[in-house]
Amino acid sequence: MHMADALISPAVGGTMLATTAGVAAYSIKKLQNELDEKKIPLMGVMGAFVFAAQMINFSIPGTGSSGHLGGGMLLAILLGPYAGFLTMASILLIQALFFGDGGLLAYGCNVFNLGFYTCFIAYPFIYKWITRKGVTSNRIFAGSMASALVALQLGAFSVVLETLLSGKTELPFEKFVLLMQPIHLAIGIVEGLVTAAIITFVWRARPDILEKAANEEAFGNISMKKVLTALSIAVVVVGGLFSWFASANPDGLEWSIEKTAGTAELEAPDGIHETLSEIQSKTALLPDYDFKASENEKTAGQAENAWPAVNAGTSVSGIVGGALTLALAVFTGWVIMLIKRKKIKTTA
Repeated sequence: MHMADALISPAVGGTMLATTAGVAAYSIKKLQNELDEKKIPLMGVMGAFVFAAQMINFSIPGTGSSGHLGGGMLLAILLGPYAGFLTMASILLIQALFFGDGGLLAYGCNVFNLGFYTCFIAYPFIYKWITRKGVTSNRIFAGSMASALVALQLGAFSVVLETLLSGKTELPFEKFVLLMQPIHLAIGIVEGLVTAAIITFVWRARPDILEKAANEEAFGNISMKKVLTALSIAVVVVGGLFSWFASANPDGLEWSIEKTAGTAELEAPDGIHETLSEIQSKTALLPDYDFKASENEKTAGQAENAWPAVNAGTSVSGIVGGALTLALAVFTGWVIMLIKRKKIKTTA
């Protein structure tokens, strides 16, 4: 659900950016109570892992569409809602700036749609409720499935509302919503399965991580070595190798737009849309998760349409993007730690 700038108006984009900034500020304030030096590396590695995982689109049989992991539930369950939301914000910022994935005007919408519903709705009211009597493999599965399905349905519906409020007549509400909701229901099933598998692995390796995150407590003396090592290896393997096997089909949002409007790419108006597009074209060092190419090279690459798409540019994008996301998430964590320490000194 990485919305492009052409899907929203400046008013909607600005409003959602302000809303997301408010949620981020609230998260920073709350996180000062629970953040410690053990959680910061996990924020970075989880951010890198979700970045890499989002590169892998899986085909949805019988539709000609594809989906990819959102990762918001993973972040919320392992990091808690506040660190999870800030980590998702880091992932989407790196994607928009350096890979041209998701618009800069739509950044607030994307963070809200992928981060808010997972961290502040589905996690506390569904996942935690299902696991309230104790964590078991069955409850992890049920909680992951239910929360992922609800979060994706809410996020998909928000996309429809944001385009409606932006006055996108090419995307009439009724038709657009009847395409968006079912396709993201299918994507949500896969999201739930993957989330359950990863959470179960962490639970068996370090159950205290889930307990501390659920209680919004500092990680303290928890040993993170096994989990961090496994996730770091997964980032390299998923981003550098498995990304070759991503489906070439349009994702759920693009597919729904094309079925509704007859084209997957709506025309963006001039003004702020054009200005932000120019900025993004300059900052996107690896556009569309590949090396920059001439028009002839792009045409030749599209003509081949080989699968798996063995591509050095994709591998470099997965690893570099993961590293950038890790660095930004860790930097965010350390800034919060500095604020926390300064407050403690001031109080003392």
